[in-house]
Amino acid sequence: MLKLCSCNVTDQIQASVQCRFPGSPGPFAFRRRSPVSVSCSPLSRLKLTPVQAVLSSQQKEVAEVVKSGSGSLADLLRLGSLAEDGLSYNEKYIVRCYEVGINKTATIETLANLLQEIGSNHAQSLGFSTDGFATTPTMRKMHLIWVTARMHIEIYKYPAWSDVVEIETWCQSEGRIGTRRDWILKDATTGELIGRATGKWVMMNQDTRRLQKVSDDVREEHLIFCPREPRLAFPEKNNKSLKKIIKLEDPAQYSRLGLTPRRADLDMNHHVNYVTYIGWVLESMPQEIIDTHELQSITLDYRRECLQDDVVDSLTSPEPIDGTETVSEHNGPAREDADCPQFLHLLRVSCDGQEINRGRTEWRKKPAR
Repeated sequence: MLKLCSCNVTDQIQASVQCRFPGSPGPFAFRRRSPVSVSCSPLSRLKLTPVQAVLSSQQKEVAEVVKSGSGSLADLLRLGSLAEDGLSYNEKYIVRCYEVGINKTATIETLANLLQEIGSNHAQSLGFSTDGFATTPTMRKMHLIWVTARMHIEIYKYPAWSDVVEIETWCQSEGRIGTRRDWILKDATTGELIGRATGKWVMMNQDTRRLQKVSDDVREEHLIFCPREPRLAFPEKNNKSLKKIIKLEDPAQYSRLGLTPRRADLDMNHHVNYVTYIGWVLESMPQEIIDTHELQSITLDYRRECLQDDVVDSLTSPEPIDGTETVSEHNGPAREDADCPQFLHLLRVSCDGQEINRGRTEWRKKPAR
């Protein structure tokens, strides 16, 4: 057994300090040190590492912005900016770990949310969208909001965790009752095109929940930030973004019934956000397709807004050969391309069958990883 000395260790240390203090420095002696002066010398004289130098430069820039009040801290920290002509917006985004799904890549919901985020950041950079999605000053005075009418997304390569995605977006007029927005997605490291998207929005009165034509005042407010000539993410003739979605009739081949909106699914417009519909559509996909394929493209037509108390049914069937007006369990024949299957989707209100959303998806075999 280890035998400890009976004397108090603290007492010994104090005694050592006391006996050594007057004389030469010892193990427990205290030495008064001269004050240290810090000079505000240039970065080169401070011998900072490259990372420290960048951080120091960013801190100075942040301090100057906050002090001058010339911009928000969010604007400074975002990796985004307007193009030189002011007619489009470009932003880089890092894929987070919680945005990655079972394929170890970003989910389609992640990318759809990212499109929404970049579009809203574009609007904010123009002075819009201070309390809503891209609402102009006139729209806010008249209690008007934008609601999604159609979305089409094509993904050619899904980014993985920590990949940096670079997205360019712009908006333009779409007839008398709406507007459209387009996106181009690239790998920020290689410049490779990894996706494209386009969407259409219509105007709704926030109080009456009725659609309303775009007034000249609103049109003038945002047209000055739109390209002078039409610019499309899908310029090809007869591209898939233009394809009409035929109605899927019940009984469908696959279904998921009784889906209910969570509180987190509601957005600033007090209805279910359009990205949630994507998840609902995929809930009724057959598991064997989810296991072996990944989503290549999705098109959604929004027919009715969905509120918190609605209960939703999700229906899915393989898409029939072109020329068939409707498709159901007893209606076909369906496509036989096993490598690139295509499906039709329907979201409806459970209690009365009202159509909420029509959808169409195309799938491809998962790449080897």
